[in-house]
Amino acid sequence: MDNERIASMLNGLIEISRDGAEGFRTCAEDADDAELKLYFRNRAQSCEEAVNKLSTEVRRYGGDPDTSGTVTGTLHRAWVDLKTAITDRDNLAVLEECERGEAAAVAAYENALREEMPGDLRALLDLQYEGVKRNHDRVRQLRDTARHRVA
Repeated sequence: MDNERIASMLNGLIEISRDGAEGFRTCAEDADDAELKLYFRNRAQSCEEAVNKLSTEVRRYGGDPDTSGTVTGTLHRAWVDLKTAITDRDNLAVLEECERGEAAAVAAYENALREEMPGDLRALLDLQYEGVKRNHDRVRQLRDTARHRVA
């Protein structure tokens, strides 16, 4: 993979990571549980750290780091806000939407890791992918717990 394609691929991950940070911040605002708020804020910070590392890599490969999220991410956050407003700040609704966003991040990293790339870059993306999977799995676990409380 040439440097231009690497920078483009990394910019795609920056977009999804920035969406993740914004999504987690939205979930923190919309959750009514103090522990969930703290968890979501912590995950937003983690996503921002990923953006910073990916941005450094984009520059290393001669590109300009993306500075915005995706339209899909913006729409997803609006949907989270709308759904939680309708359901009166229901933690289950917040967690369901958060899980959807994290599933998109997992898929983006899986697609990126199918590409050929230098070993040091692969090591960074593997590490970030593991974090994304942990986020997804934890949010899914929290969602399932919230579902059982409702049932």
